[in-house]
Amino acid sequence: MTVCAKTRNSNNSSVFYKYHALDILQQDIMYLPGVGPNRKKVLSQELGIETFGDLLQYFPYKHIDRSTIYEVRDLTGDMPFVQVKGHILSFETFEMGPRRERVVAHFSDGTGIMDLVWFNGGKYAKQNYKIGTDYLVFGRPSVFNNRIQVQHPEMELLDSGELRVENGETLSTLNSPLTPLRPYYVTTEKMKKHNITSRSMEKLVRTLLEKLRDPIKETIPPIVLAPLHLMGRDEALRTIHYPQSLKQLEKARVRLKFEELFFVQLNILRYASDQRRKYRGYVFNRIGPVFNDFYQKHLPFSLTGAQKRVMHEIRSDMCSGRQMNRLLQGDVGSGKTLVALMSMLIAIDNGFQACIMAPTEILAEQHLATIRNFLGDMPVNVELLTGMVKGKKRKEVLEGLAEGSVKILVGTHAVIEDTVQFKQLGMVVVDEQHRFGVAQRAKLWNKGQEGMVPHVLVMTATPIPRTLAMTLYGDLDVSVIDELPPGRKPIRTTHVFDSRMTSLYEGIRRQIRQGRQVYIVFPLIEESEKINLKDLEQGFEVLNEAFGQEFRLSKVHGRMKAKDKEEEMQRFVRGETQILVATTVIEVGVNVPNASVMVILDAQRFGLSQLHQLRGRVGRGAEQSFCILVTPFKLSEDTRKRIDIMCETNDGFRIAEADLKLRGPGDLEGTQQSGMAFDLKIANIATDGQLVQMARDAAQRIIEDDPTCQSDKYRLLWNRLKELKKELVNWSKIS
Repeated sequence: MTVCAKTRNSNNSSVFYKYHALDILQQDIMYLPGVGPNRKKVLSQELGIETFGDLLQYFPYKHIDRSTIYEVRDLTGDMPFVQVKGHILSFETFEMGPRRERVVAHFSDGTGIMDLVWFNGGKYAKQNYKIGTDYLVFGRPSVFNNRIQVQHPEMELLDSGELRVENGETLSTLNSPLTPLRPYYVTTEKMKKHNITSRSMEKLVRTLLEKLRDPIKETIPPIVLAPLHLMGRDEALRTIHYPQSLKQLEKARVRLKFEELFFVQLNILRYASDQRRKYRGYVFNRIGPVFNDFYQKHLPFSLTGAQKRVMHEIRSDMCSGRQMNRLLQGDVGSGKTLVALMSMLIAIDNGFQACIMAPTEILAEQHLATIRNFLGDMPVNVELLTGMVKGKKRKEVLEGLAEGSVKILVGTHAVIEDTVQFKQLGMVVVDEQHRFGVAQRAKLWNKGQEGMVPHVLVMTATPIPRTLAMTLYGDLDVSVIDELPPGRKPIRTTHVFDSRMTSLYEGIRRQIRQGRQVYIVFPLIEESEKINLKDLEQGFEVLNEAFGQEFRLSKVHGRMKAKDKEEEMQRFVRGETQILVATTVIEVGVNVPNASVMVILDAQRFGLSQLHQLRGRVGRGAEQSFCILVTPFKLSEDTRKRIDIMCETNDGFRIAEADLKLRGPGDLEGTQQSGMAFDLKIANIATDGQLVQMARDAAQRIIEDDPTCQSDKYRLLWNRLKELKKELVNWSKIS
């Protein structure tokens, strides 16, 4: 498409036009009539709109039917939005304190009189809206002093040439793409201060659509669109702003949502396909003496059906000749570490080393203790490597890895440092995947032999809904442990208002007298917040007064020195203290089977997944365990839903689905930490599960048909992927 672009002559200040071939959607937004440099700055800062294409893809958040003209006499205070055609009879001004006034316009259509009210912008209304002139008024009616009023209405001149009314009822259009379904756009406070309203955005979009006389180029070929009966891109982008009907609007939304999700899935699957072709995986087809000795003599309890199923899936991957890339999901206490250990023992039986990487030193030390406890007196050398391991010990560990005497290494991100060299690394376990990026995983791969990569098992105790897993971890095969080990009783969760602390304290005393231990968690969300730390310190004093004469208490928070924190935790683990008062640092890294009560104070300040993770700290022994969620009486509707879901179920996947719907993917524990890899403008992973699956299936068919991504049949798709990689989407997070 040939378009006219503005460039500035460097020799003088005149602007001249130069014709050149350029996709009009790449044009600088500044040159769209109605924008200019000042508005461009605001649009760029507030919405990231830099080009015509960015504006076109700034989709409305709702459409309101503007097809009916109401009469004043028919209006009531419980109607949503209405339109009335009439004229202003007079203005009144009421003082509202220093330099503030309320402006009221008395408005009539001949059937009755209503008031138009401005608390802000009244001066503008008096200067610009004329008495006796016909206007179309739009807004939400309410009743004040037995009279209908509309606050801060939208006002349009009927003789402006932009709108006219036919048959006294139906709103139609002249020389514009407007339809009865008017789009509404999200605007920020800063935009409003610069007089950029939803109406302003609509006018800019309309100006842009009128400039786009040629069809907007397609990004998905008919071979993909036709079987799915999807609308073309040109029609979808025009319809999403100005639909002729609600049915057409829905079709446009489906097409645009599919496109977003489809290219995310296509990129993930293309990457996974490339990796499989580029790297071979070690073949571990031997089950030898190390695995058999452990299975026959050291297994602490019989495997659950879910653990057996997952081990079968892992064995199949290890024998396939391709690298295993598997995500293992399972609630806290479901037995993921045992499965990971057995997988590592298979690597050892085949002459290789293994390592397990955890996000924190506490969790790494917990894994070390658990693995050594599982192995007992077996001759398998397991060592720890974290930032705390220094000097002579660190040197010994590094030498043992290089010569092959260290068979299993447990560590933090210190494991991926260049100084860490394995003799023969064949198996990598990554715990809590959301704390590690793909780039960090790739560093581990590079510790394998040339052209060969270790098998990778990624574990998470944060259950991830299927649609989100498919999008965030789409390059990984998924296994799920959905059974608890035998003898575990489901945790009973109850909700208590903070006005009933006295009876709660008595319940805690009863549990401790029966030999149990108790966690009491404070919502220290930001470890650096001094006020929250003060809350914890004061709370600890209150608890000490309540329980200190009869029981011993430990205190743990993230701003303590690691040594002090570890000592306090160990006192609780050894049973020297009965109550552990803590912040969310205990979310991972403490395993105390005797602890049977989890009290979470101000539970309304936690997300669902975090509450579920904390609850998983109890219920690790054979005794009945309890989780008590303490909140004030006054709660928002969303918070009440969260608390109710926690009380209803222990199913981590159901909780994760609910969390996804309530909070959105960008706010979920983990996805927020690493940042969502892509910015979805219109699709919603929480509510568009069917479209995610549809996009995944379509992308899978293409990769199977064209694994090298070279076929001319799909040239349009591969070119579009290249374009997307140049845009702001952070594809590196998912590829």
